Amino acid sequence: MTFSIQLNSRAYTVDVDGDTPLLWVIRDVLGMTGTKFGCGQALCGACTVHVDGVATRSCVTTIDSIGESQITTIEALDTLTHGKALQEAWIELDVPQCGYCQSGQLMSAAALLTDTPKPTDDDIDAAMSGNVCRCGTYQRIRAAIKLASA
Repeated sequence: MTFSIQLNSRAYTVDVDGDTPLLWVIRDVLGMTGTKFGCGQALCGACTVHVDGVATRSCVTTIDSIGESQITTIEALDTLTHGKALQEAWIELDVPQCGYCQSGQLMSAAALLTDTPKPTDDDIDAAMSGNVCRCGTYQRIRAAIKLASA
């Protein structure tokens, strides 16, 4: 089937089955590899993108459920309200270790700051709880979110 989607403020037409996960459309069909595959069950958060500004697990979101929604991936993070500040804070605080979870972490953090510009530790914990970091840099992630919100 043919689907028209809005991704990073551009229109794309893709020819895939309706039950194809958005993740595979982004990575395999459109060639944007910043969004990562982690678990395939929406448990780790590596595949997080924004669908109409909401942090969404793209590994379990089918292309036929997208409709007219605007999708934003890590490739367009700097266009989001707090995206550039998050990128700068991430670098300043040396957050990335292995880097695998970083795109999902950043996309979840950007959605948090859009909804809650001055988050508390509890806000951060709640928003980031679905993102797994194998390297254990969570304290740096929390500090980066606070720095970006300052």
